Amino acid sequence: MQVRIYKPNKSAMQSGQAKTGQWILEYELPTRRQPEPLMGWTASGDTCNQVRLKFGTAEQAMDFAKARGWGYTVSKAHARKVRPRNYADNFKYVPAEA
Repeated sequence: MQVRIYKPNKSAMQSGQAKTGQWILEYELPTRRQPEPLMGWTASGDTCNQVRLKFGTAEQAMDFAKARGWGYTVSKAHARKVRPRNYADNFKYVPAEA
């Protein structure tokens, strides 16, 4: 079985960093997703896509996968770029160049 280990990014709908400190272990899908014929919902051939395990560190997730004999892929966490901004800079006088 193949699993994927990654650290989630923050949602575009949130401004804080909540729920981004943990590492997630997800199963890779052995079957592709396709529309269900009756209702048209997206479905897959198994229920492994519903399982998401959370770990404090990537090493804990890798040890968990190794103990069960699973192959795993680790995605590196992206560093957040903080651009300092001040509200007062919106009203700063900048002389026009002649």
